[in-house]
Amino acid sequence: MASSSHRGGDFYGGASYRSRDGLSTRQAGGSDEIQLRIDPMHGDLDDEITGLRKQVKQLRNVAQEIDSEAKYQNDFINQLQMTLIKAQAGVKNNMRRLNRSVISEGSNHVMHVVLFALFCFFVIYWLAKFSRK
Repeated sequence: MASSSHRGGDFYGGASYRSRDGLSTRQAGGSDEIQLRIDPMHGDLDDEITGLRKQVKQLRNVAQEIDSEAKYQNDFINQLQMTLIKAQAGVKNNMRRLNRSVISEGSNHVMHVVLFALFCFFVIYWLAKFSRK
C-alpha cells in the first residue's frame, strides 16, 4: 500500500491499518493472519472488472486472429515447399536428359562450335576485305 497511518494499539495487536485506496487490514483472532476488507466507498470494482473483461475479450480476439494468420502462413509455406520440390525434380530430370544427350552426341558438339567460330571469322574477314575497296 502507498502510505499507511497507525491508529493506536501495538503492531500485532488489535491495531487497524488503513490505506488511501480504501483497503484496511486487521488481525484475525489471535493468529498471524491478516484479513483485508475493501471499502466500497473508494472505488467501483465492478466497473474495473467489466473493463478488465473487455480487455481480456479483445486480447482473446487478437490471439485468435494471430492463430488464424499463423495457420494461413503455415499452409502457404507448405505449398511453396511443395512447389520448390517439384521444380527441383524437374531441373534434375532436365539435367539428366541434357547429360544423356551430351554423352550420346560425344564431342561432336565441340566440332560444331569450332566450325561456327571459323565461319564467323571468315565472314568478318571478307567484310573487312571488301569494305576497304
